[in-house]
Amino acid sequence: MNSSLALLEQAAQAILQRGVSKPPGDELVTALLDLEKEARYQKSSHCFRDLVGTWRLCFITGTKKARNRAGIVLGAGRYLFSGIKIEIGFQETISDQGEIDNIVQVGTVRLSVKGPAKFLSKKNLLAFDFTQMRVQILGMTLYDGYIRGGKASEESFYQKQIGQQAFFAYFVINPQILAARGKGGGLALWAKSHA
Repeated sequence: MNSSLALLEQAAQAILQRGVSKPPGDELVTALLDLEKEARYQKSSHCFRDLVGTWRLCFITGTKKARNRAGIVLGAGRYLFSGIKIEIGFQETISDQGEIDNIVQVGTVRLSVKGPAKFLSKKNLLAFDFTQMRVQILGMTLYDGYIRGGKASEESFYQKQIGQQAFFAYFVINPQILAARGKGGGLALWAKSHA
């Protein structure tokens, strides 16, 4: 197994299971960059179906611009604080199209945003838009409705060019982990938490 990939899988397991040690952040960033570079020379054979399920965010880096502003606070990357649970979920509706759901849980507060998504398999790009939001505290729903253009944004989503949309450029897609660069330039690593 590729040592960079093994390092990412160890980092993912450290978030999901107690007792697994987290690799140092700088080593993890190097591994992410190495795998991203390798992926440029490989032909993609992935589709939206490979993303289906729920994935827990484990590690993030900011963009170079954000790192310069945040300085030592963000550094080259960091693991998510254990008190914050961020998950992203994908459901496919038709070939290479579906829905994305991003959930942030802090204590008893749960924020969920969701909307349409499409996967461009030739480039391993997932474009998405968040058009609905739900806010809950102690399981009680405070808000559940459309945001940012809502239904009209959903209806026009599939006609928009990728450059007009938020996206992730995936360079690792396997049954245990996902790794991608966001449109803003940051890197992220997720671990599969539910099928």
